[in-house]
Amino acid sequence: MHAAWYSRNGAARQVLEVGELPTPSPGPGEVRVRLATSGVNPSDVKSRHGRPLTGERVVPHSDGAGVIDAVGAGVAPGRIGERVWIWNGQWQRPLGTAAEYIALPQAQAVALPPTTGLAAGACLGIPAMTAFQAVHLLGDIAGKTVLVIGASSAVGHYVVQLATCAGASVIGTVGSAQKANHALAAGAQATIDYKQQPVAPAVMALTGGKGVDAMVDMDFSTTAPLLAQGVLRPHGTLACYGSNTYGDIPVPFRDLLFSSISLRFFLVYDLCRADRERAIAGLTSLMEDSRLTHAIGARFPLSAIAQAHEAVESGKLIGNVILEIQPE
Repeated sequence: MHAAWYSRNGAARQVLEVGELPTPSPGPGEVRVRLATSGVNPSDVKSRHGRPLTGERVVPHSDGAGVIDAVGAGVAPGRIGERVWIWNGQWQRPLGTAAEYIALPQAQAVALPPTTGLAAGACLGIPAMTAFQAVHLLGDIAGKTVLVIGASSAVGHYVVQLATCAGASVIGTVGSAQKANHALAAGAQATIDYKQQPVAPAVMALTGGKGVDAMVDMDFSTTAPLLAQGVLRPHGTLACYGSNTYGDIPVPFRDLLFSSISLRFFLVYDLCRADRERAIAGLTSLMEDSRLTHAIGARFPLSAIAQAHEAVESGKLIGNVILEIQPE
């Protein structure tokens, strides 16, 4: 099969290769998916750049979508021909979705509603699932105000939609006028350009000095200092799924304690079964009702995987980066 891989860490153009690898066969309880698309996420870029390899080579990317073309023992033959999207394709395993085929446990290949395209399917495993879990951790947000850090990002775009669907008013931080328009189109009521104005005073101005009820955060290293500035009102909740710094990050303990602030952290790759099933069911329902918008920022052929990684690294694109593996 045609595939991309790397055998050492480094810059995209220096380590990513494209060529032929053996086509996998599904084992017991597994399905094989003929992939049409592969999603490129920031975590894929970070892994290629610096995460130690666990084998001879890594076929990157955890997200993708395609059609089941073979099943292993114990899997219903009726699943052959099913359009599916993939989650955790390359999590703790060397063979991801940057290839024509992937074999993996059948639960990790989820039926895709007929009205949802396979490009959109490659956006669900990390961006949409992360957004769903983050909003879930906030609890009942109907009638409340939610601050979304990075509202125009791949995850943030889904968070804005999901929070709005849950009845919340959304304020989003963005880095440009174009990104502000993207967040507003997704349902945000207001945006703050963090490059042009300090976030905390802007939030306080937009909330009449009260702060927001909840936050969804993509970079705890830069957001933590906001907690001492009253951005999150007493008894508020912050749900966080990432940080640009993974070392020790100071937090204003006294402010958190005396305001009864809740901090909720999670890793989308490591959701418990109940949370995973809740997210899958919720996203499926939203797609079946055509209530979820997917933003594709750029498409690249598999042969241009290095350029796709560079596009993600640049941070300039609005929307998800997709590899088109083969025709639907």
